[in-house]
Amino acid sequence: MKQQIVYDMIVIGGGPGGYTAALYAARAGLNVLVVERLSAGGQMALTHQIDNYPGFVGGIDGYDLADRMQRQAHRFGALTEYAQVLEVRLREEPKAVVTENGTLLAKTVVFATGAGPKELGLDREKELTGRGVAYCAACDGMFYRGKEVVVIGGGNSAAADAILLSRVAKKVTIIHRRDTLRATRIYHTPLMKAPNVNFLWNSAAVELLGEEKVSGLRVRNLLTGEEQIISCDGVFISVGRKPASQLAEGQLTLDEKGYILADESTQTDIPGVFVIGDVRSKVLRQVVTAVSDGAMAVHYAEEYLARLEQ
Repeated sequence: MKQQIVYDMIVIGGGPGGYTAALYAARAGLNVLVVERLSAGGQMALTHQIDNYPGFVGGIDGYDLADRMQRQAHRFGALTEYAQVLEVRLREEPKAVVTENGTLLAKTVVFATGAGPKELGLDREKELTGRGVAYCAACDGMFYRGKEVVVIGGGNSAAADAILLSRVAKKVTIIHRRDTLRATRIYHTPLMKAPNVNFLWNSAAVELLGEEKVSGLRVRNLLTGEEQIISCDGVFISVGRKPASQLAEGQLTLDEKGYILADESTQTDIPGVFVIGDVRSKVLRQVVTAVSDGAMAVHYAEEYLARLEQ
């Protein structure tokens, strides 16, 4: 019977953090496997233009950047298996990653499962994503220069998105279910002072309008029930994010929002298990912080593996 491979590291998730970890691990001589459900890049691959990743003066398409990251990791010997992870057993030695294709074993496991935007659940929301529906102003705001946009939400993310969009868009309308923003006070003044930002309080979006792309939004006042149609070129939905941390439930400690707890070392409360990128509890979730996490995880994974060999 053929003996099963025990990898030095299995990375769950092939986003920028995952492939950075794979790159650093492979260059360090570790036997590393990335398990990815769909394709390289994660949320990054859905972004048409990334302008804030260093080294690309003219920006770069997210899918292209993901492909480059994957090929670079593969160049040094990292492997990729496309499969859905069904279960992880992190306290076993070696640790087990159960996929639809079978069980994989590893000495260390890195969670790079990411986080996705919460959807409103409107009809045709998925169909119009990328055609006027967006979830990241930093990623897609530039495409709406001189146009009219709507931001849905009232927290810090929505406020930050609205401020960013106010610098490029002709008009920004913030729709919020309450009568005041939930965002911290630091955001209130610049929004109130921006001449091209207006608010629809106690309101909710009920229907996306447009055929091939968004042309407007039907909005209902939650106090009166009155509806109105707002013409717009884009709708930015910013009602929070949902971490893909289901696999870690019951094994790793999660914060109140479901993100996996780890400090800047990326080490979790189980030795040999690390968490990187958007699924980690952290202040800023960007491509550049994800790749930083990936490098950090490998540094501590090497220390852990060295202790195993003693």
